[in-house]
Amino acid sequence: MTVPVFEEYEPAIDCTCAGCALQRRAAARAVPVRYGGHPAAHGARRALVLATAAGVVLSCGAAGAAAAAGRTAGAPRADQDPEPVPDTPQGEKGPLKGSGASGPPSDSAVLRKTTRAEIINRAKKWVDAKVPYSMGKYWSDGYRQDCSGYVSMAWNLGTNEWTGSLASYGTRIARADLQPGDMLLFHNPADPSAGSHVTIFGGWTDYTRTHYVAYEQARPRTRKQSTPMAYWSNSDRYVAYRYKGVSGGSPGSGSAIAFPGAGQFGPGANNAQVTRLGEMLVARGAKRFYAVGPGPVWGEADRRATQAFQQAQGWKGAEADGLPGPDTWRLLTTGTGRDIPAAATGGSPNTSVAFPGRGYFQPGRSNSHVDRLGRQLVKKGFGKHYVSGPDPRWTEADRRNVEAFQRAQGWRGGAADGYPGPETWRRLFA
Repeated sequence: MTVPVFEEYEPAIDCTCAGCALQRRAAARAVPVRYGGHPAAHGARRALVLATAAGVVLSCGAAGAAAAAGRTAGAPRADQDPEPVPDTPQGEKGPLKGSGASGPPSDSAVLRKTTRAEIINRAKKWVDAKVPYSMGKYWSDGYRQDCSGYVSMAWNLGTNEWTGSLASYGTRIARADLQPGDMLLFHNPADPSAGSHVTIFGGWTDYTRTHYVAYEQARPRTRKQSTPMAYWSNSDRYVAYRYKGVSGGSPGSGSAIAFPGAGQFGPGANNAQVTRLGEMLVARGAKRFYAVGPGPVWGEADRRATQAFQQAQGWKGAEADGLPGPDTWRLLTTGTGRDIPAAATGGSPNTSVAFPGRGYFQPGRSNSHVDRLGRQLVKKGFGKHYVSGPDPRWTEADRRNVEAFQRAQGWRGGAADGYPGPETWRRLFA
């Protein structure tokens, strides 16, 4: 790199070099830059100027590179995204580390017994301590500071498990059977680092059972917050499990909970099994059939919701009459079978939701269509911009999630502006 030379010095009267001669000629036409001092200091002043010039060039390297890239070094980007739903890469299964390490268990090890209260209390300890997320570090209790290490700690397993092994410590249950201390697990066997995650269920936020309190280890630190069932993305791929060593509560539904009998359902029925049926149906996509929420008195909402679930399995005629039988009950209690697809209010359960019009999706608008749109985006895996979950108010988070969905269709420009139109709506609810 050639360092520019600043020739701003007063030439010595008796110096014969070309530089001084040039400066003496220029002095006759302009006021020279004077530094003062003895002519003998001429050489030192030139060295100082050269050093200063070099320093200016070198110190501006980073800022110059930033300016060349169109930004000021260290300045925040105006288009920087808000904090997304955290990624949760994880370490492999291993023994405890650090304080309290116990080493890998033997094949004949007996599961440690615990209670629901103890699970939640352990989960809260990391929330209170604000444990930083890390897939390579271990907290003082010996558990790895990632999502599966957190659940290993809460369940008091004595080992650091990962999403590929946690299921072996639990019994699969229906989402309707979830109780505090259970876990919601998504393991992606094709690429475990792509989306795999696990949370501790802390309880439902309200009777609709669309949101729950999730305890989880995610960037930047352990957190407890209201979360859509089952998660912001890949919602339909999460499976509910109950720790095999927990005491209290039902044992779960690795096998179907016994069908209570056809006499518990239908016109005139009024019992807890009707409520249980409705809650399980809501968890599988039947919320739209209930104006208030499932209850013990059998009604037309229960029949239509049951029929929608039966039709989702491909059943027809008498097999989809809206009255639960042993097969319907088994699928609901084990959390298996197909969920109820989105449908138009008051229409056939398999009819696509009609696009309500663009006017419902604008800044300042609040309506049920915005809420329905948001929940469908989450179900399809496009909910990362929600901080507290979708609701009836249209926000920038809704627009950005719609934009992400539109871009996933290959659309660009005005076709991916974040505002739903008929085609966006059709593909979302197809």
